Parts: sequence; C-alpha cells; structure tokens
Amino acid sequence: MKRFLITLALNTVALLIVNEIFSSFHIDGLGTAILASVILAILNVLLKPILIILTLPITLLTFGLFLLVINAITLMVTQALMGSSFVIDGFGTAFVASIFISIITLVLGKLIKNE
Repeated sequence: MKRFLITLALNTVALLIVNEIFSSFHIDGLGTAILASVILAILNVLLKPILIILTLPITLLTFGLFLLVINAITLMVTQALMGSSFVIDGFGTAFVASIFISIITLVLGKLIKNE
C-alpha cells in the first residue's frame, strides 16, 4: 500500500510538472492531478495489459517503442474520462507528455529510493 501511495504521489507531481511545461496540457489543480493519477493507475492495471496483448506484434517489431503509444493512449483515455478539468490538445501532446511523465516519475523515484 505504501508503494502504491508513493507511486500516486510521484505521478501527481509529474502531471503537475508537465502541466507547467506544455501549454497544450492543462490540469485545473492539485485535486485534479490526484484524481487523474488515480484514474491513470486504474487504467494501467486494467486497460494497458489488454492493449499490450492486442498490439504485441507491432510492439515486437518496434522493439517495444510502441509501448510509448500505449502510454499516450492511456493518458488520452484519462483526460477523456475527466472532462474539462484535464485537457490535452491532441495525440502528439499526449505522446510527448507521456514520455516526460515517465522520465520525471523515474527520476523522482530514484531520488526517493536513494534517501
């Protein structure tokens, strides 16, 4: 449970940082970022494995790079479920934002793990 809460906190911080970096990525505030992080976690457990299995041939052909597209899709589904409080202007923004979110979460996770 502790690991899950830390992951949610890291994803929330990553979403808020990406919100500041991209003008085409908008989150209303901290509460929205927390809710988006929870929804994203649920989608990563339920939807992402299905998408990975369905796209396994193309994922293998691209040496796993298609997983970035799957991350962007889950981010787009999250913003679609949240309505106007979380808006991403296009798939390209979601794609780049998902890369940034992954990198930020990875770096923050390493910093916390080292302490």
